[in-house]
Parts: sequence; C-alpha cells; structure tokens
Amino acid sequence: MKQCLVLRHVAFEDLGVFAGPLAERGFSFDVRQAGVDTVSDAEWRDADLAVVLGGPIGAYETDRYPWLDHYTAQLGGRLAAGRPTVGVCLGAQLIAAALGRRVYPGTAKEIGWAPVELSEAGRAGPLAALDGKPVLHWHGDTFDLPEGATRLASTAITPNQAFAIGDTVLGLQFHPEIDPQRIETWLIGHTAELAGAGMDLASLRADTLRHGEAAAAAGRALLTAWLDRTFPTRG
Repeated sequence: MKQCLVLRHVAFEDLGVFAGPLAERGFSFDVRQAGVDTVSDAEWRDADLAVVLGGPIGAYETDRYPWLDHYTAQLGGRLAAGRPTVGVCLGAQLIAAALGRRVYPGTAKEIGWAPVELSEAGRAGPLAALDGKPVLHWHGDTFDLPEGATRLASTAITPNQAFAIGDTVLGLQFHPEIDPQRIETWLIGHTAELAGAGMDLASLRADTLRHGEAAAAAGRALLTAWLDRTFPTRG
C-alpha cells in the first residue's frame, strides 16, 4: 500500500473529496497536524505522496508561527528530490515559498464560488474537469509562480490560481477538495474572517447548494486524472 502524508493546519480543511480517489488507488493516510506533530526528514522524503492542505495563516508569518521555517525547508527538500506533492491553498503557497518564491497579500480577498480561467496547459491536463464550473475560493494571499512551473489557471485578481511542475507537483490556490456537505464547518471555523470581509453566509450556503455537487465531482475527476498521470500503476 502506498502512503500519503497529509499535512493539515485546521481540522475542517481536510482531504474532503480527494480522499476517495486516493483510497481507490491504494493510498493509506498519515495525517499530521502542522505546528503540533513532528514529521521527520525521512518521513517527508519517503512518503509516496505528500498533500499539504489549507489554513488561515500566511506562509510568511514565521514570526508568529516559528515552526513554518523548518516545515517549509523540509517541504523544499522533498520538492528538490522530485517527490510527488500536492498543495491546496496555503499548501500551494508553501510550495512556492519552499521554492524561493514570494508569498504576499493579494489585492483583495477572494471568497466564494466562481470559475477559474484555464490556460491551454490547464485545459490539456487534469484541470480540464473544472472547465466552466464554479469552484470554491477562500484566500487573501497569493504568490509568485515558481521557476519551471506551468500556470494552469487564473482569475481576474489572482493570476496564479494553479500550477504544475512536471507530473510530480500540483499547486491549487482554490479548493477543489471541499466536500459541500461539510460547508458549515468552514462557515463556523472561519467566522471571524467572514465577518471581517462582510460575507453573506446565506448567499454562501445557497451557492454551495447550487454548485457544490458538480464541483465535488470535478474535484474528484481532477485528482483522479492527476493520479493516473503521476502514479500510472494502481495498487
């Protein structure tokens, strides 16, 4: 059985609908809580796949969260070794930081359901499943594209919404992993951010009901296609 190392920052931002395709392809999950659980260099290196999930902190907030420096350096070691890695939201930002790129506040918060604009490379690869479908955005930060990365998707205020480095690294600024049945955990967990941004929870709920199931199916299809490319032999 293949091992998937999962780095989680808050409990409700979990693998969501990504868990199914991973389990179907024979992955077991080793879930670690960032800032609490120790992950050795060998564990980072040896895991067949690492998935770094989202969270409400900034990749650059190393003064407030000192463990980020060590964590980012370990992630950089894995990337330098060419080991398969997926980053979602904060996870994508940490991949960029680990590769020496700047992570910084964007021009505005992007929260809610809207499609991404796929690049030619995005339409030709695993993200094709998202074409024309709204996805959940939930971020205030952005990053510069890592050297050697291919941009896969953009929005008007966030040019770098998704990128790939070869077939082994996938960074996703938005949240194709979210299980729409669990949106209330996000609305509770991010209550301060939502209030500060003046977000209408009723509208978010209604949009989740309208778009969530199609987005979840597209998210599963996205990861399935990426796994088929990166791990062509099942089991």
